[in-house]
Amino acid sequence: MPRALLSVSDKAGIEEFASELAGRGWTILSTGGTARTLRACGLAVTEVSEITGHPEIMDGRVKTLHPAVHAGLLARRDHAADDAQLASLGYEPIDLLAVNLYPFRETVARPATTDAEALEQIDIGGPAMLRAAAKNHAGVWVVVEPSDYARVLAELDRREGEPSSLRRELAAKVFAHTSAYDAAVAAHLRGSGTDETRAPLPSAISLDLTRVQTLRYGENPDQLAGFYREAGGSGGLAALTQLHGKELSFNNLLDVDGALLAISAWPPHESAACAIIKHTTPCGLAISGSVADAYHKALSTDPVSAFGSVVAFNREVTEECAMHLRAHFVEAVVAPAFSDAALSTLKQKKNLRLLTLPNTEPAADLDYKRVRGGFLVQERLRIALDEQSWKVVTERPPSDEERSDLRFAWRAVAPVKSNAILIARGGATLGIGAGQMSRVDSSRIAVMKAADNGFDLKGAVLASDAFFPFRDGVDTAAEAGVRAIIQPGGSVRDEEVIAAANDHDVAMVLTGRRSFRH
Repeated sequence: MPRALLSVSDKAGIEEFASELAGRGWTILSTGGTARTLRACGLAVTEVSEITGHPEIMDGRVKTLHPAVHAGLLARRDHAADDAQLASLGYEPIDLLAVNLYPFRETVARPATTDAEALEQIDIGGPAMLRAAAKNHAGVWVVVEPSDYARVLAELDRREGEPSSLRRELAAKVFAHTSAYDAAVAAHLRGSGTDETRAPLPSAISLDLTRVQTLRYGENPDQLAGFYREAGGSGGLAALTQLHGKELSFNNLLDVDGALLAISAWPPHESAACAIIKHTTPCGLAISGSVADAYHKALSTDPVSAFGSVVAFNREVTEECAMHLRAHFVEAVVAPAFSDAALSTLKQKKNLRLLTLPNTEPAADLDYKRVRGGFLVQERLRIALDEQSWKVVTERPPSDEERSDLRFAWRAVAPVKSNAILIARGGATLGIGAGQMSRVDSSRIAVMKAADNGFDLKGAVLASDAFFPFRDGVDTAAEAGVRAIIQPGGSVRDEEVIAAANDHDVAMVLTGRRSFRH
């Protein structure tokens, strides 16, 4: 009779799988908790210790590391000498292995986990068996994911001797799975550092990505696309829940990511924040006491560009806000929650994508950008307000009102694509110049967009994501009515730029920190 060794941490579907195997005449071998689970549902199970002649020792640290197991998995079915050696030692072949590993990632994700607890969740016997069975997949079925149990049973029911490409596919899954598992352990042992002591970038990085969904197409209709989640990760876009509307597209997800970055600058307890995103960069940002007013102010920045946008909020969407949203063409709305009345209102728009995502920080500390032949890796951008490093460099300091507007503008400019210029007043953007090759062009565009939408810029403030290389950007803003500017500084022409601000009686603050976004 064929023999199956089942030893799983994730017991989803294992009872049904074992029962189906037993019904087809298979002998079931197992260990520890899996054996107890199977016996509890009435199945006959042979403990691995019975075939090894050795008990589990060291609290289960050693139980399957034995020649009776590994010889049974590795014996080549078409080698008579292998069969003879098995027989001489009293061992038998193992024809199917179902193993998934100790929950290491889940364990270390819990904040209270100690280092000793984490180390106990490093599986040794499981990966060894999986690799052995996958190496010998021509003669051994190997299953690492419960979702594949039904596929294996279907293949077992095919006429004996027919070739199956599934064996090779499952073996490939095994090596990807064990590789990712080892990478998770390595990442944990390296540690991620703290704000006080930043860990160096690792010398090697392994990415383990699992496809969540296939998308209709990529940035353009002729490009295949999908969304892949980092293994063991539950934060970021993987935590999105879609409540309504058409399926998400590649471009939708890019814009959702940009929107979430933009509103991350404002904790929900501080103020209601709204970001309107087109092509991954804001065309409107605002804060207020209510989400409805924040949306109204953000939309006023550039209602034409907001057509077909993604809108994000840091608080629950109310019915009043939903009524405003319903009046415009929006691709998607993402928020921590929607009130029942808001949902009812917005669901009247058949195709509008409604998404919820908790206000949580993404799990990953590193950000990856794909380039030809590799990846660029950097620490993830965090939009922070650290006024301790700010320095007033002009003859006139900003007024209290101007300083409040500068705080808003400095946070709001960070998610705008570089070169970025943002003009603001009263907790809302008035004009945004983004993605230009010249900073003065970004300044001109921000002024022009504000004028197009009827804003008087007298008394407004301006934020620049990097230093002004020449005074012309300051001249352009001041001539339009801007009264205070915040920028990193660091140009060889800082004195010239500061002199321009003084010439126009414009207050200027240097932050000492750049916020490029490419």
